[in-house]
Amino acid sequence: MTSLPLRRKLAVLPFLALSLGAVAACGGENSKTSCDVNSCTVTFDRGVDASASVLGVKAELVSVQGETVTLKIAGQTVTVPVGDGEQAEGFTVSVQSVTKDNVVVKISNNG
Repeated sequence: MTSLPLRRKLAVLPFLALSLGAVAACGGENSKTSCDVNSCTVTFDRGVDASASVLGVKAELVSVQGETVTLKIAGQTVTVPVGDGEQAEGFTVSVQSVTKDNVVVKISNNG
């Protein structure tokens, strides 16, 4: 069994570190995140201050009124009904679901 030459192994390391860094770059308080290169799905806990850092911006759950969610994305307030999407600071923000316990939002980079 042959192994990769040392030079090839070293060339792969930056790409591995970059992909691990991208996964580690999203996170938050009272929220769970799942990100890929151009979008993140954030599950915010309800009834507490909930926020997440995703795609280089801060996303905060402001309020929920029935099936309508108000969020703050990079400082801009946006109100989005469940199943709909709105634009905020170069991102598309869509609300996927609202339950008594949490709100699931997808934030996609338009660039």
